[in-house]
Amino acid sequence: MTAAAMTTVPTTPYTDQKPGTSGLRKKVPHFQQPRYVENFVQSIFDSLDGFAGQDLVIGGDGRYFNRETIQTAMKMAAANGFGRVIVGRGGILSTPAASNLIRVRGAFGGIILSASHNPGGPHGDFGIKYNASNGGPAPEKITDAIFAKTKAITEYRILDAPDVDLDRIGETRLGDMTVEVVDPVAEYRALMEKLFDFPRIRAMFAGGFRMTFDAMSAVTGPYATAILEGALGAAPGTVINGTPLPDFGGHHPDPNLVHAKGIYDLAMGPDAPDLCAASDGDGDRNLIIGRGIFVTPSDSLAALSANAHLAPGYAGGLKGIARSMPTSAAADRVAEAKGLKAYETPTGWKFFGNLLDAGMATICGEESAGTGSDHVREKDGLWAVLLWLDILSARKESVLDIMRDHWKTYGRNYYARHDYEEVAAEGANALMKGLRDRLGSLPGQSFGALTVTGADDFAYHDPVDGSDSAHQGIRVLFADGSRIVYRLSGTGTAGATLRVYIERFEGEKLDMETGEALKDLIALSRSLPDIPGHTGRTEPSVIT
Repeated sequence: MTAAAMTTVPTTPYTDQKPGTSGLRKKVPHFQQPRYVENFVQSIFDSLDGFAGQDLVIGGDGRYFNRETIQTAMKMAAANGFGRVIVGRGGILSTPAASNLIRVRGAFGGIILSASHNPGGPHGDFGIKYNASNGGPAPEKITDAIFAKTKAITEYRILDAPDVDLDRIGETRLGDMTVEVVDPVAEYRALMEKLFDFPRIRAMFAGGFRMTFDAMSAVTGPYATAILEGALGAAPGTVINGTPLPDFGGHHPDPNLVHAKGIYDLAMGPDAPDLCAASDGDGDRNLIIGRGIFVTPSDSLAALSANAHLAPGYAGGLKGIARSMPTSAAADRVAEAKGLKAYETPTGWKFFGNLLDAGMATICGEESAGTGSDHVREKDGLWAVLLWLDILSARKESVLDIMRDHWKTYGRNYYARHDYEEVAAEGANALMKGLRDRLGSLPGQSFGALTVTGADDFAYHDPVDGSDSAHQGIRVLFADGSRIVYRLSGTGTAGATLRVYIERFEGEKLDMETGEALKDLIALSRSLPDIPGHTGRTEPSVIT
């Protein structure tokens, strides 16, 4: 790289570049402001040490502005001294595939371009996050350092060079740096073949097993097509909406019962496939629906943990099971029965990463449809679907039968999440403050048949790095084991999202409708903090 090829560009800070739990997320036009991407990428590099000559993985979920940002990031990586950038063909890498590629290639880290399950398009959402050498999201000390750099940045470095052809596999040069365009699916598929019994699953499909996988016009389309229809022999057309589109076809790529209602209706219909599944914008979330049964993400985590030993990759058993605090305690019951340690962490995959790196947990999950294991350091939607397929092929039972047996064995945690999306931040913050102010007075109070035994603002002491995380969500605990949790989400880009988690354990009545089982708790969840008064909403935007 000649001196003339590298340009140092003066810049001034933006004040709003604080990364959240999943990096920096804003609307596309916000990222399109002059120097906005450059400032943030340079702040990432300025927060890191020792990467000269090292490898950097770059990829994204294919959403609008993905390709342009990749070109900028590559030219800046070259100007800042990286030796090689590894990028998925077309700029495509699912988040779990990027995590795997960082780990397999021994890369210094990676830049992942995604806003996960949020909408895309010219006026949709965009995001940039940095993943460390373990393949997982950057720890807080790095994201804090990045934010500090964004507030003080005065210049960025970029190579003055033509764009790289992202659609041709192979190596090219960008100044003194090598750019390697790779098949985005190959390494990920190889990993899945090590974890799961592909011949057994292939035989199940050959025997007539039917499935529909909705890729939601997002990143998992190429992965699902290559693995499900290719390697496993599922019928052509098993994968629907399989081509990644910059605007996700105008749809919201969030695999829940609102945005993936089509496959829910299919699974409940007269000619339902054996399994319906979906993944989200960047491929790290999943939706599991068997014929006649929706499996909540919390129940899916518990069932996968209970049956993981049936898959070759987990035949030796689990080291532990971890869940985020808002996730139901169903997985804890599996851990207790199996004599395993159960961990309850704040929301955010980085907390699981510490446990996984330390060998303290094998399977982790969040109620927000994210499950994963120690194979990567991100949640992994297609992995969860493949583990379900492996379990189904081993047990030769339906999803419904497996879940009924699970509840009979462990009891059932009736569970729902109510999201109040894009509410005024002022009202949402006032609601949370009002609850915090009442934490000391709630225990002992009764609301109908519900008596409060405890109330707190969840805090976590990390057993690996010793860090402490406070104010992670307000828990209201009841004498019968029920609970209500309130939390403001950090994954949106407009207003605030209030999430309310409602849970009741039942050891005997296992076939109730969830809404009926939770009826009194749902009513209390709204009246206790006065959700209508603070948000103007009488009903949630989404119920999962």
